[in-house]
Amino acid sequence: MNDFWIACGHHLLDRDEGGGLCVTDEFLKAYFARPELMPPADACPIERRLHRELLADPRQAVGADEIAAISDADARENWQFVLAFRDLLLRHPTLEAAYLASVRSGANDLPPLFVNQLVHVILRNALDGCDDPFVLRAAELFFRVQRILPHEQALLLGDEEIVGGRSPTPVLSLMSMLGATTDAVLDVLSEENAGAYWQRSDQFDMALDLTAGGRGPAALAQAMTRWISHLLGLDVTIEPLSALQEAKLTWYVGLDADATGVGDRLWDGEELDQRSADRVLALFRLTFADSSRAHDDVRDEPIYLILSMTADQKLRMKPQNLLTGLPVKRLEMVT
Repeated sequence: MNDFWIACGHHLLDRDEGGGLCVTDEFLKAYFARPELMPPADACPIERRLHRELLADPRQAVGADEIAAISDADARENWQFVLAFRDLLLRHPTLEAAYLASVRSGANDLPPLFVNQLVHVILRNALDGCDDPFVLRAAELFFRVQRILPHEQALLLGDEEIVGGRSPTPVLSLMSMLGATTDAVLDVLSEENAGAYWQRSDQFDMALDLTAGGRGPAALAQAMTRWISHLLGLDVTIEPLSALQEAKLTWYVGLDADATGVGDRLWDGEELDQRSADRVLALFRLTFADSSRAHDDVRDEPIYLILSMTADQKLRMKPQNLLTGLPVKRLEMVT
């Protein structure tokens, strides 16, 4: 079986009987060994001692007064964030339980970096055994910001960190024949090169074709299905749609902030202007295998999922919306 996303640290974690990820000292130590927390040569004695002790015992209690005594303001902030993250993980039996508790509370006290890393490793667990590179590449949308790369009639997505870090106008390998020159070259994931994904999965340097009717939307639907099943224990079917015409919008979930705004306008009976409509990237229809799990006012009605891009052509998916936005009578976690 091919491994993937090795850098997320899933191999440092244990699993409970239900398949959930249990935090280990090795996983916590990996955070304390991050460059942001390595005390520089001129760090104060308190910071150096704290770092040394946490590498030896990553679960030891740390008082607020100890953090406050660190002389450097940036270091204090870094330690506050990482210890808040550690304490969240230690309060719950699994990483999945910790993530669910965080998103259900509505708290926004963790930096996006930590949230995305948590989503990354949980999703790695949810997709364990997946042998479809298209599903795995689509799942990167859950924790990596994407940039829209229009090309003729295709809707292509490239990783924002890779694309933005090199050139604002990257060249896709399928466009190289046009003679464009830049140092940012992305391969578009295809049947021909899909096998290369396993060696490149931690590089995030393959573009995804999300054109309606193609492999991309179907792969994203599968990733969302696995995410919901793993975290909520719900059996659902998610189908990509080419359009949403004359559909009864009984319930919808925006998969990002912009999509939520689109859904709100449609819910209120407004017609979308062309600019807003053009920002919708994908539509999906979700149905429950067991309709009794849905709210009574929804019953057998489908749930519509909306994915949109920002005004500056970026996609920032919010996978937590799939967990908190569904009309479920009782949310349960199976891990």
